[in-house]
Formats: sequence, C-alpha cells, structure tokens
Amino acid sequence: MTAGTLSMSVILRASAHRDLEQAVAHYLEEGGSKVAVGFIDALETAFMHIARNPESGSPRYGHELNLAGLRSWLVTSHPYLIFYLEGQAVIDIWRILHARRDIPECLRGNDRPASPPPP
Repeated sequence: MTAGTLSMSVILRASAHRDLEQAVAHYLEEGGSKVAVGFIDALETAFMHIARNPESGSPRYGHELNLAGLRSWLVTSHPYLIFYLEGQAVIDIWRILHARRDIPECLRGNDRPASPPPP
C-alpha cells in the first residue's frame, strides 16, 4: 500500500471504547462541550491518519512490552496516545490512554492482543 492513497477500516476494541468514553466525560466535566468536541475531532483526524499511514506510529511500547506490531500515535493538541495493531485491511485500535498514565501497566491488562488482527 502506498502511504496516503488507500485507507484501512478502523475498529475499536471494547477497551478503547471505554477509554474514549472516560476521556470525553473528563473533557465535558472539566472543559465543557466545546473542549470535548475538539478532542473527538482530533481523535477522528488521528484515526484517519493512522488508517492511511499505519506504519507512521511509534513501535516504542510494542518493543518495550514485547508486543509485536503494537504502535502508538499521539492525538494532536491532546495528551492522549492511541495504541493500535495493523491487520490486512483493518486497524485494530487497542487502547486510547492519557500520556501521563502508567502506560506499560495499562497495556499489560486483560485485553492484551495475542497477535495482529485477522485480515
């Protein structure tokens, strides 16, 4: 695939949905609807970038935790990282975590991927 030409489907795991709901609730409570919508817009932009350029994410935590294929992408203007795996035709969004959390500990949880998603 040539970067930027084709786009893959983006699928959120249940853990990523929970992370997203918690982040939006936090932004609604602390900053109001305008801030929450800004976060959602930035997240959608990040998903589109990852779908077009899956190899652009950092493999740092994948290497650190011995999770082959795990990559992360920082959400623009927000302190959140998107953790994902690239499959044949899908981007598997594993977690959406605040950058100040104990990332390795969060990624060692029960929703740990055994392998990249199926095609």
